[in-house]
Amino acid sequence: MRAVVADGSGALVLLERPVAQPGSGEVLIKVAAAGVNRPDVLQRRGMYPPPPGAPDVLGLEAAGTVVAAGPGAEQLLGQDVCALVAGGGYAEYCLAPAGTCLHVPKVLSLVEAAAMPETLFTVWVNLFERGFAADGDRVLVHGGTSGIGTMAIALAKLFNLQMIVTCGTDAKCARAVALGASAAINYATQDFVEEVHRITGRAGVNVVVDMVGGDYLPRNLACLAEEGRHVSIAVQRGASAEVQIFDIMRRRLILTGSTLRPRSVEFKTMVADEISRTVWPYVEGGRLKPVIDRTFALAEANAAHERMEAGDHVGKIVLEVAQ
Repeated sequence: MRAVVADGSGALVLLERPVAQPGSGEVLIKVAAAGVNRPDVLQRRGMYPPPPGAPDVLGLEAAGTVVAAGPGAEQLLGQDVCALVAGGGYAEYCLAPAGTCLHVPKVLSLVEAAAMPETLFTVWVNLFERGFAADGDRVLVHGGTSGIGTMAIALAKLFNLQMIVTCGTDAKCARAVALGASAAINYATQDFVEEVHRITGRAGVNVVVDMVGGDYLPRNLACLAEEGRHVSIAVQRGASAEVQIFDIMRRRLILTGSTLRPRSVEFKTMVADEISRTVWPYVEGGRLKPVIDRTFALAEANAAHERMEAGDHVGKIVLEVAQ
């Protein structure tokens, strides 16, 4: 099969690799499409090595048809699925744990399905499980037109959250509002802390989901209402920050965060079960779809990464695999 790996110099190369066979609880997917995510870019640069046991082939999500199944996964044979994987999505065939597979309904194309697992699992875990977002809550998410941001906006509409996002241009802010955000702040020209307080009548937000880190952390805390929750999911501006501990105590704030890729298959299976029950019915009903920015052929993986790094995309970038 053809597969994409990092060559060690910061580029991606398309190689021939043997097709692996599924073990117990695994399926082999003939890949139709694979989502592109920022951790893939970090892995290509040598800054995010695969966890132990994961393949060096890039790709954290894929969609296609199950063509082989190991013991305990035979029920998925022949089905179209999308799956969260620890690696291997950028290829013609990909192994996936059966527990992290979700069936693809007819209302969803395989390209759309491939764009869902990574962002959906990430937003669900961090916004709802760790951030305890509940009906009517006000939420701040940075990167409102990213894959994470657009998925957060979509889920906010379904679960009655007031979603405030930040974006880097007025055009992206307008796009975020058109997608359903309650408000969008241009962080390049506006102080997002002051804007959050203006928008909320100085009440603040109940949850912040932050992929920026560094000096954003104390500013995010200033946006929180009493009993607010701050959830860190990435550290693009740095992995350390200084905060006022007494302020956290006085306002009873919660600081938490998580990573997804290194978590166990058992944990990811539990999340998939929750999503299957609570979110996937909206997918089946045509009420939840990802925002697709652009698709590239598998051989154009470098160009796909260039588009992500340029920061001009809105929604997900997807690789299509010729069948």
